[in-house]
Amino acid sequence: MSDPASRGAIVTRPILGITLKIASVAVFVGMSTLLKAAEGIPVGELVFFRSFFAIFAISLYLVLTSQFKGAFYTKHPMSHFWRGLVGVSSMVLSFYALTKLPLPEAIALNYASPLIAVVLSAVFLKEIVRMYRWTAVLIGLIGVIIMIWPRLSVFSGSGVGQAEALGALAALSAATLSAFAMMLVRRLVFSERTATIVIYFSVSATVLSLLTLPFGWVMPSWDQWMLLVGAGFAGGLGQILLTECYRHAPMSTIAPFEYTSMLLSLFIGFMIFGDIPTVPMIIGTVIVIMAGIMIIYREHSLSKQGARK
Repeated sequence: MSDPASRGAIVTRPILGITLKIASVAVFVGMSTLLKAAEGIPVGELVFFRSFFAIFAISLYLVLTSQFKGAFYTKHPMSHFWRGLVGVSSMVLSFYALTKLPLPEAIALNYASPLIAVVLSAVFLKEIVRMYRWTAVLIGLIGVIIMIWPRLSVFSGSGVGQAEALGALAALSAATLSAFAMMLVRRLVFSERTATIVIYFSVSATVLSLLTLPFGWVMPSWDQWMLLVGAGFAGGLGQILLTECYRHAPMSTIAPFEYTSMLLSLFIGFMIFGDIPTVPMIIGTVIVIMAGIMIIYREHSLSKQGARK
């Protein structure tokens, strides 16, 4: 949410940037854990709590950093609307997957999002994508197929429950919509402050989630209240840490540390939910991570070449 124009020059501090990135990853995995633990809460209600209470954490941060004034000013309200609609749709599908799949698997399938973003950038933004990145995307998608194949009982004949199959498809659909959201944000950053983009998303997600009221919300128990409110604040804090990390180090330096979420989710999934990772999930995850690192390495190499020119 930091705006370089209003906060001063960006200082390169790789260790601090990496530390903030790992912290954001840990907080987001914690958020997912809290949401999954609040069993029995409808998905739309999960989205509401995650979005509504995130507003408080984000607003407090903007006030403390003197960015709250003017945060709601925008020249492109419809762009924020579409970004919010796509982002909320992705969140709904992601949270649905979280309720149906083991924690590590639900998180791992989201790794497909950057790969899909490469395809969308080529198709919609007309960005030049060369053979190296196309190869990485193809390898990554093979990894995704390996991960979800056992869940698709219609094709595998493994007898996996329908709910888990739908959860896997929901996670993959969420990753696709998340890639679309990345593309919309990429357009917004050229004309809007980061603080504006983030606060509008939290507000729009809160409002849009209320549309699910007619489909049935439940009154949370006290334990569920604590889990849901905690998830909301964790979502806001995670967004703050994620935004700040990019102020201190290049994206190519920080991006690989996203995959620490896999280690955390495996540990938490086993310790709290008794989730035992399957062989296809581990193999598929390793392939997807390798593909992601290939793309990151390529972007880093290209940026270094550009800097030398």
